[in-house]
Amino acid sequence: MALWGGRFTQAADMRFKSFNDSLRFDYRLAEQDIVGSVAWSKALFSVGVISQQEQQKLELALNELKLEVMENPEQILQDDAEDIHSWVEKQLITKVGDLGKKLHTGRSRNDQVATDLKLWCRQQGKQLLLSMEHLQAEMVKVAKQHQTTVLPGYTHLQRAQPVTFAHWCLAYVEMFERDHSRLTDALYRLDTCPLGSGALAGTAYAMDREQLAHTLGFRRATRNSLDSVSDRDHVMELMSIASISMLHLSRLAEDLIFYNSGESNFIELADTVTSGSSLMPQKKNPDALELIRGKTGRVYGSLAGMMMTIKALPLAYNKDMQEDKEGLFDALDTWNDCMEMAALCFDGLKINETRTLEAAKQGYANATELADYLVAKGIPFREAHHIVGVAVVGAIDKGCALEELSLNDLRQFSSVIDNDVYDILTIESCLEKRSALGGVAPKQIAFAVSEAEKRLVKRDTSDIRVRPARLTDIEALESMVTYWANLGENLPRSRSELIRDIGSFAVAEHHGEVTGCASLYVYDSGLAEIRSLGIEAGWQGQGQGSAIVQHLVERARQMAIKKVFVLTRTPEFFMKQAFLPTSKALLPEKVLKDCEQCPRQHACDEVALEINLIESSIARMSVA
Repeated sequence: MALWGGRFTQAADMRFKSFNDSLRFDYRLAEQDIVGSVAWSKALFSVGVISQQEQQKLELALNELKLEVMENPEQILQDDAEDIHSWVEKQLITKVGDLGKKLHTGRSRNDQVATDLKLWCRQQGKQLLLSMEHLQAEMVKVAKQHQTTVLPGYTHLQRAQPVTFAHWCLAYVEMFERDHSRLTDALYRLDTCPLGSGALAGTAYAMDREQLAHTLGFRRATRNSLDSVSDRDHVMELMSIASISMLHLSRLAEDLIFYNSGESNFIELADTVTSGSSLMPQKKNPDALELIRGKTGRVYGSLAGMMMTIKALPLAYNKDMQEDKEGLFDALDTWNDCMEMAALCFDGLKINETRTLEAAKQGYANATELADYLVAKGIPFREAHHIVGVAVVGAIDKGCALEELSLNDLRQFSSVIDNDVYDILTIESCLEKRSALGGVAPKQIAFAVSEAEKRLVKRDTSDIRVRPARLTDIEALESMVTYWANLGENLPRSRSELIRDIGSFAVAEHHGEVTGCASLYVYDSGLAEIRSLGIEAGWQGQGQGSAIVQHLVERARQMAIKKVFVLTRTPEFFMKQAFLPTSKALLPEKVLKDCEQCPRQHACDEVALEINLIESSIARMSVA
């Protein structure tokens, strides 16, 4: 079913259809297209285009479709629809009939795809941040273990001055820190909603686009309809960040390949990230690192292709822009895969500390220390530099290191040299003297590791604390409950109700900030219901909801409650927490009476799920 056939008297040539259709790759936007369509149905209701009953019927059907897609996204590819928008509309009409044809009122595929893509970029960006943080955490862990492991530092691929393996790790941590900052900034910039911009001139319906944006979790609506539908800056910016980060990954890979070589023998990669030769049985090849290095060009190519596609395109939308997705999907997938593989390379990494120390002592890496020694004795640095250069030539002639020259030998180069010179020529002294911020002195390395750990801990959302709510949390509770009630996801609760029921609430907090809440309401029948589950905007998808549900289920178990149930429009979330679908007819009458407060009571789209705590307890005991 095409969305545009009325103007045409002939069917499209099948070769054109194959060339034109995008479902084979934009099917990845299915969930985003459905979420955007739900929000649009609410906007149409707000301006009187559809009734409340029609909106609720559309939302119920769209949520059912979303669940089907989540269970089997590949099903979409079996259809011959032109694009993901056509597929969603086709499926919706199958579910609700002609009502489904009303949904596209006032909306264009131009603002629709722009919104879908931003929603996808926002979701993928958060995953990329997590992958980057995981890579940094692995490197910081290795750095902490090897703060005193000496490593030769290089310039021009020649040994220069001694550093530590920790210092080398932390150099890349800093590179990825800049990537993290760039990605965070990009996600902030793209966090604007194009929906309601129409094809190019805006929608003809006087809806509140700011409210529409907030419904979809965007911080604001876009400001110009022409720009909204033709803007792909976020696509190019994410590809650009991916390219810079892949450059960093490529440098990291090259260093490790060099360190892993038989000539260096500084490290040994784990068997889990290496492969063998089909001919030479002794080989252990660093294929994971070589592929990271190789895939860098692939990401660069995606960026170059996208920029050439957008170059000189007139406003507003042009079909050229359909070329934005395949390159973006591939570039971000590749970047994410490479970060995960790089992190894996640090897991099980062995460092040959004897060999790295031996290499650091070679190549006259302490020559700069001797020059600084002469400066401390009153010799101008430029003259000291020349003296040490001559001394190095002398040591080379004798086939020994600088510190192996006798005092008489050293005094031939400068009479100010005394016995104290040997103390400053040691590797330990070379490191210790670099005590300014960012240097390789042990105290600076320890400080840098500590600071990196603090940054990562601050970002880490895996350490979620769930505790009973307190009256001091009432402002945060009221804000979250009201927010989700306004979106129609929860029943409204007054401040007095929240204060009265504070003992039934639990909250999640992260570094002292309340980030989520829910209550456990106990019925006299021995059943309990999880109510008012809400997560603070910006914290969704980071484990807060799961942690709260698990906490309340455990509280119910300790209270000897037999079953916990929930009424929800997101059954897939609760099914991941071991809840199973049940019939509303099996719920107590008091539960259904409470539904009288709900504005959707005549077209309820909530699903009932439950968890049997007796059965789950028996299962846990049998496993133990």
